[in-house]
Amino acid sequence: MDYRKLVTDCIKGIPDAQRQLYEHFAPAMLGVCFRYTKSIADAEDVLQDGFVKVFKHLSSYKFEGELGGWIRKIMVNTALNFLKTNKKYQYDLSFSEMPLHPVSVNDPVIQLQTKELSELIRQLPTGFQTIFNLHAVEGYTHVEIASMLGISDGTSRSQYARARALLIGWIEKFSLKEQQERYGRK
Repeated sequence: MDYRKLVTDCIKGIPDAQRQLYEHFAPAMLGVCFRYTKSIADAEDVLQDGFVKVFKHLSSYKFEGELGGWIRKIMVNTALNFLKTNKKYQYDLSFSEMPLHPVSVNDPVIQLQTKELSELIRQLPTGFQTIFNLHAVEGYTHVEIASMLGISDGTSRSQYARARALLIGWIEKFSLKEQQERYGRK
């Protein structure tokens, strides 16, 4: 696909090009949006808002880096804004100290399917889920995350560590349960 021509045609307002750009990137970007929200309906709202921003700011795309990466960044920022402004997420987005169960230092040695891991991540409290996704999935540094969320980089680091600890604990429980079921022990 010739992205330069596609972007140029979108900027000119050619509907077929805009539809083509949307259809090409929407499925992947819906996945990005869904990682930050708790429902597919909210993810779809974020996706639509994100694409409005994509088309509004497409003329600022400088063809440096991948177009998909540029769009992904807009979707992530749109999702973060959605979380900050949506009342049902505001309480969950607090970055308070939460007591956690102790977790072993070693990473669990099990294999989870991507879908299972995604579901575990979605079960994290919204603040933990957001920081985990930004750092582990999107690759942002804790300094960048802190700037995006208006928190300190230490808070970002601690929330990431807590999210990771929760996930490891859940994975270990899942692994133990799976082994017990496999070998008929309870």
